[in-house]
Amino acid sequence: METIKRAIWGPDPQEQMRKCNSLLRKNQREMDRQISSLSSLENKTKSMIKASARRGDTSSAKILAKELYRVRQQRSRLHKSKAQLASVGMQMNETFAVRKIQGSMKASAGVMRDVNALVRLPELTGTMRELSMELMKAGVIDEMVSDVLDANEEADDIEEAEADAEVDAILTEVTGGKLGKAGKVPEAAPVEEPEEEEEEADLEDMRERLRALQN
Repeated sequence: METIKRAIWGPDPQEQMRKCNSLLRKNQREMDRQISSLSSLENKTKSMIKASARRGDTSSAKILAKELYRVRQQRSRLHKSKAQLASVGMQMNETFAVRKIQGSMKASAGVMRDVNALVRLPELTGTMRELSMELMKAGVIDEMVSDVLDANEEADDIEEAEADAEVDAILTEVTGGKLGKAGKVPEAAPVEEPEEEEEEADLEDMRERLRALQN
């Protein structure tokens, strides 16, 4: 009977709204998990910077500060995306409410814009595409969104001058001013002592965790 009703009248609006809200909550939980993981990664990195500063190992501290800069960038991006997702939910529910009153659905340009930005996040591509499909079925958006990033939209590119300035600020913040200006950030730390070898392994583990969160 339900199948026949759907074939004649189309999907039930309340059912569509419940499904879309369920997908929104799923994305929100995933974002919260990612943000929590990045916060743990930030705390670990700070501890490693302080340990390097105590040893006077400025080179390692610079590299770690640059990694911390990347972690903070990603977390900031996720917080912004979480606000966009909340906006999608609010606009979506308003659109469903209007449909209930007026009996018709008008596609929302605002939802389309926000969903288009969110579906490009590596952390959310799969679930956001699923949500965009349901929103299109419901008539909240009028076309599928693209998950292709333009070359100038890559989030991982960091300007060298900007990175160096941020590294200086991070080193001052984390070490309480014990380390001076970093200068150009090296790409790899010299490995001389067993303790430094252990720290290098920790650094690589941290980078792997960051890459895993991004992918």
